Amino acid sequence: MAHSLEILKTTNTESFKSKSFRRAMNWYPMFFATGAKVLFWSGDWSEVQLRLTLNIWTRNYVKTIFGGSMFSATDPFNVIMFMHMLGKDFVVWDKSASIKFKRPGKDPLYALFKITPEVLEKVKAEVQASGETTHIASIQWIDKDKNVYAELERHIYIADKKFYKEKLEKRKLTKGT
Repeated sequence: MAHSLEILKTTNTESFKSKSFRRAMNWYPMFFATGAKVLFWSGDWSEVQLRLTLNIWTRNYVKTIFGGSMFSATDPFNVIMFMHMLGKDFVVWDKSASIKFKRPGKDPLYALFKITPEVLEKVKAEVQASGETTHIASIQWIDKDKNVYAELERHIYIADKKFYKEKLEKRKLTKGT
């Protein structure tokens, strides 16, 4: 059965593994502290949906959703999704991130993470061609009417595991001389 959150419609479904991971993630202390909740994690790991509400964990001094919650709640998802979708022959790291705040949030906000088959193939081709790539993921926090409250860019480093190990070895040799 497809997830039914109206503003984040999807035809994807959760698997037992992704549903279990979603539940565990919601209790993981570092994510729990952001005040957000994972609502959906597709069984093929290509889609994640979050909700962030104004509550005791997320309220800032001016009684709107803390920007740090918007920023930190988006942290692990692109990396975890790519790791599962690419497999053990790849290294995936968060390289950098930025956020642009558009308006203060008081109502529940939602974020959608999606890695399409086209994006996955492009990343694989770039890694095959040069050993590594940086994928830029765009995420928005929106309300139920699809008004944008914040826009984020996350730069995800992805490399062939063998290439990455060789790169680290070269770095160690250069550092030692």
